Amino acid sequence: MTQSFNDRIEWRLETAPVPYRAALEEITARNAAIAGGSADELIWLLEHPPVYTAGTSAAAGELLDPRFEVVTAGRGGRYTYHGPGQRVGYVLLDLSRRTRDVRRFVHCLEQWVIATLADFGVESWSVPERVGIWTRDIDGSEAKIGAIGVRVRRWVTMHGFSVNLAPDLSHFAGIVPCGISEYGVTSLEKLGIPVAPEEWDRALVARAGDFLAALETPCGEPRG
Repeated sequence: MTQSFNDRIEWRLETAPVPYRAALEEITARNAAIAGGSADELIWLLEHPPVYTAGTSAAAGELLDPRFEVVTAGRGGRYTYHGPGQRVGYVLLDLSRRTRDVRRFVHCLEQWVIATLADFGVESWSVPERVGIWTRDIDGSEAKIGAIGVRVRRWVTMHGFSVNLAPDLSHFAGIVPCGISEYGVTSLEKLGIPVAPEEWDRALVARAGDFLAALETPCGEPRG
């Protein structure tokens, strides 16, 4: 489904899985078109069939079991997993229209996901030395519930975030997620909070105004 959020941003909310390579080709082309002034900005929410993606800092030793296709993504970060039950958000915005501050963009993206998780009763946070969105797992340990990975070309962002609604968490065992082996991975389902993709999308869209406004003003400091 496609909807207009305002006169500059197109929102796409997919109900069927989109192959990762097709999505990567689409966001790469759209990034160039936005930078060239021939397309609107885009926020695209979707799921992928199972795939491992490698960021620009991915180390070969962190690919433990390539049971799924492995794709070089071109984004920042290391290896991550995408698959059914995980909602991915591709955020293609022109920072030259807002603030040319990539660190602020990443932090505001984190805060958008954190605020949306809070709407479902999940306390989460970012950690400066550990990329991603973190929460308490069912055993009380700290675990990752969302990933962040972005790229900026000509001040237009691409890639974005993923949040674990109800993926098969065993699929993460094929990699060292984001190069961090000391902590586990969790999901809303594992925490006992069932959230359908359309519910997540509605909550995220409801928080979009705050996210976009935050790009115009300084965001708060990340929580440690």
